[in-house]
Amino acid sequence: MSDSPDTPTPTQTGSPASIERIHVDGLTTSVRCPRKYELAHEHDLESTSDETTAEDRVDLLRGSICAALRTGDTDPDRLLDAATTALEERWNDHDERFHSREQRRHVRRVLEATLEAYVDRIGVEHAEGIVRLTSETNGEVIGPTLPLSSRVSLPKSEAGDASVALESTVDYLTADGRSVVGVRFVPTLAPLGRLRYRPEWEGDIADQFHDHFDPEADVFEPGFVGSLFETAGVVDGLRTRCEQLGLEDRTCRYVQIPVADRSQTTVNWVQESVEASIEPHDLTDRYIDHHTYGMTHEHRNRAVDDRLAAAVARIVDGKFEPETRWESISSASCPECGYSVCCQEYLASEVRFDG
Repeated sequence: MSDSPDTPTPTQTGSPASIERIHVDGLTTSVRCPRKYELAHEHDLESTSDETTAEDRVDLLRGSICAALRTGDTDPDRLLDAATTALEERWNDHDERFHSREQRRHVRRVLEATLEAYVDRIGVEHAEGIVRLTSETNGEVIGPTLPLSSRVSLPKSEAGDASVALESTVDYLTADGRSVVGVRFVPTLAPLGRLRYRPEWEGDIADQFHDHFDPEADVFEPGFVGSLFETAGVVDGLRTRCEQLGLEDRTCRYVQIPVADRSQTTVNWVQESVEASIEPHDLTDRYIDHHTYGMTHEHRNRAVDDRLAAAVARIVDGKFEPETRWESISSASCPECGYSVCCQEYLASEVRFDG
């Protein structure tokens, strides 16, 4: 797969045996609905969903922030000025359709408020970490969408014993003590579910993860499970990246920053002003299993990694039928799915006679 998570590669189409790499965004889609993965990533069909609007705005912000970070400036005012200038340049080419000029001005104000919140909350700290990191390596640490890759060893499958590259991206790397932190801008933290409110794997997170895969448990949490799979792929990809940068002695962490969450925005329509807040979220400790660490001295989680490998194997084997999870998938995913118009299971359920 190319650096863009939305662009399939020739090795991802055709027969299942030809798959050599999978992007983690595709993997998380398959957790939500394997049929959606097939339509989006195998057949490259275009979605009718409105999700692309939020993603496009995130792209505007990630590009603007990375341009500001690339200046090497750590002064908050100058950092914000650089980000705002970069946003203005990108905004002129932004072709999103708006109902009115007022809506366009409002969205612009929201984006500018988000940049200000980023600089105030975490931007200066991350800029300083980038300066420290670039003093220790000549490699690229600022994106946007820096490519990462790790290998997933597959369990026995129809494809035989093999491994697949699991690709992911972060928008930049920064230093935090002896850790290298991969940062990715996302629209919202809503898919995380319980990962937002529990500090570590042991306990509620582990229980919900196991219950999701238990056919006897009435639990279906694809966003939560997909986020753990994503964290596993990113953390392992960061290890490989650190080896390439000559930073093998560092631990790796993964942080998401939501920049298109309406609940984090306050609007004063009278004064035509907008205030935004930023909630960075470190997913690393939610993923790391201390039992696995005690056994292997590696920051991993065997339970998550094994389930991830099984999910990748199903994609490689071309198994896209929802099977026994259809009832859960249909209620959780179908109402907002942009592929329902061409989904055979959904169409069959819509025309079924109840008699």
